[in-house]
Amino acid sequence: MTTNTSITETKNSINGSLLTGILLVVLGIAGIAIPAVSTIVAETWLAIILTSAGVTKLVYTFQTRNDDGFIWKLLLSILYIATGVVLFFYPLTGVLTLTLLLGSFLLTEGVFELILSFKLKGQPNSPWVLTNAIMTLLLGVIVWLQWPSDAPWLIGTLVGASVLFTGVSRVMLSVKARSALPTSQPTTTTT
Repeated sequence: MTTNTSITETKNSINGSLLTGILLVVLGIAGIAIPAVSTIVAETWLAIILTSAGVTKLVYTFQTRNDDGFIWKLLLSILYIATGVVLFFYPLTGVLTLTLLLGSFLLTEGVFELILSFKLKGQPNSPWVLTNAIMTLLLGVIVWLQWPSDAPWLIGTLVGASVLFTGVSRVMLSVKARSALPTSQPTTTTT
């Protein structure tokens, strides 16, 4: 009885994981198909997180007001809240800023990867590091050259692609786990 119950629970867990994966695939495709909407959703989510973190920091600041650094903690809390509120009420400005930051990040990462590839020259996997550096630099240049016109679709497309690949990964893991389960239940015979 216990074995059958645990197999049933495992099947239910795998089925839940499979359904979650399918939902993530659908959401990822939707994110890629309508990137402007998914960009705004991602930006709004970031605004809510920053505002919530700022309020939490503010509460903590007043709880520890007798400790050193009260003014700096207060200013940091206000910065979090102000940034979150601005992003929430002015989403297009937030999208433009986030896209510019992403482009800057990609260019910086590409330069660091390029330097690393030269440091690793001659090692077996160094061509992959160089390829990664070149691709990352190209992406950064594309973002910078297309900014601000690429801002509405870029973040949403990247978020959509990430969600899509997470969903595909979950579906594949669930299918693999499902195939590893026993196909028939053991039967007991009484004599």
